[in-house]
Amino acid sequence: MEDLNLVMRERLKKATELEQEGVALFPNRYPVSNRIKDLLATFGSSPAEELEGQTDAYTVAGRIVAIRSFGKSIFMHLLDSGQKLQCYIQQNQLDEESYRLSKKLDIGDIIRVQGPLFRTRTNELTLLAKEVVLLSKNLRPLPEKYHGLKDVEVRYRQRYVDLIVNDEVRETFRKRAEIIQTVRRFLMDRGFLEVETPMMQPIPGGATAKPFKTFHNALGMELFLRIAPELYLKRLLVGGFERVFELNRNFRNEGVSTQHNPEFTMLEFYQAYATFEELISLTEELFGAVAMAVNHGSLSVPFQGQVIDLTPPWARYRFNEVLVEIGNIPRSAVEDPDQTMKLAGSMGFEPNRLEGHGKLLTKIFDLVVEPKLIQPTFITHYPLEVSPLSRRNESDPTLVDRFELFVAGKEMANAFSELNDPRDQRERFLHQLQARQAGDEEAHLMDEDYLRALEYGMPPAAGEGIGIDRVVMLFTDSPSIRDVILFPHLKPEKKM
Repeated sequence: MEDLNLVMRERLKKATELEQEGVALFPNRYPVSNRIKDLLATFGSSPAEELEGQTDAYTVAGRIVAIRSFGKSIFMHLLDSGQKLQCYIQQNQLDEESYRLSKKLDIGDIIRVQGPLFRTRTNELTLLAKEVVLLSKNLRPLPEKYHGLKDVEVRYRQRYVDLIVNDEVRETFRKRAEIIQTVRRFLMDRGFLEVETPMMQPIPGGATAKPFKTFHNALGMELFLRIAPELYLKRLLVGGFERVFELNRNFRNEGVSTQHNPEFTMLEFYQAYATFEELISLTEELFGAVAMAVNHGSLSVPFQGQVIDLTPPWARYRFNEVLVEIGNIPRSAVEDPDQTMKLAGSMGFEPNRLEGHGKLLTKIFDLVVEPKLIQPTFITHYPLEVSPLSRRNESDPTLVDRFELFVAGKEMANAFSELNDPRDQRERFLHQLQARQAGDEEAHLMDEDYLRALEYGMPPAAGEGIGIDRVVMLFTDSPSIRDVILFPHLKPEKKM
């Protein structure tokens, strides 16, 4: 810290000297006509002889990430949007003011340089500076080049520095944007309408989760940051939009881990006159489209030392069957509630009065099955108890027509045929209210307006939610959700 303060004092001193010499440290009226990436794309393969004949001058701007001085000559590398270009500054090519400024520049300064292009003896494309202007003075030094920014928490907290010094981090977020664009195009090409629904809701619904609370002064009412857009999107099905989707921010007042952030991005889409089986095929197509777009046209995705094969069709198991076949749970312990309870106790978690048979089975599933689902796998026909918004299975009313997708031991998607019977939905909400009154803070609230919407008639439909952050983790080989969120939530900084 003492070394940092010393460097910052030196830079502040240098900044003061520049201002006394009449140099503006943060000017704003200097247009930049060329991007480094465009020059590299156009002239990256041009031979030296071709460049020698050009008289055009180009104007670029970027952050200085390297400086090498040789007497009256200076070589600098400028960084702009992840692309670097070398600039050559020579005393006899500049006016006295620009050259004097160039001698006082630091790594981290943002400058504007104008001049023609040429190739050096080492054949590197280089801009010969005819004019140099300081655009933004760096007062805090960047991490040292070879050691970089290694402290993980500092990287997350100071993402702006992380992006400057780590090329692979910039690539992760460039790829994230490409994934989202691909998802959007995929759905729009299939007739889905992108919509926006409220992020502040009077009743948090669409998932079982603890919400964040806020208060609207003008309306005099308590509001909640949404835990899911589901109930609003299904209101749109009632209104006549037959295919809708939203790329949305959700907020859940839950724990933080490598897989969970209180604020996260979800894709939710709903299709009238479809069933959950149809969404299985659509999901395989969607992940395939993303893979082809961002994974160099391959359906084989490297992830944390494994290769995930996205070639359809993917494995499918019914919920109860997978507990037996992959979880190695005795069938009797799956089917008999008393034995399920004994098994749960032997696994280290004691059942409480809020948990029925289905909820216990899902906890067992999370422990003994989910980590083993490495290749993409659909798990279908979940217990009714843990699916308050799903349509009952016609053959077995204790189950629902639902699937979850697991890849690399993580849940990626949740989908079901939608419950559109307002009478059944009211009963489900009442059961959730009973659980809430008994102490379950994540149980679903009663939503009378949603029930009213269903009473007008919602077409049979299927809907799905996909965790975008986890999809990005998969396609960028990132072990933590914090690696794919630009500004993840962290505990407050400790004061020094």
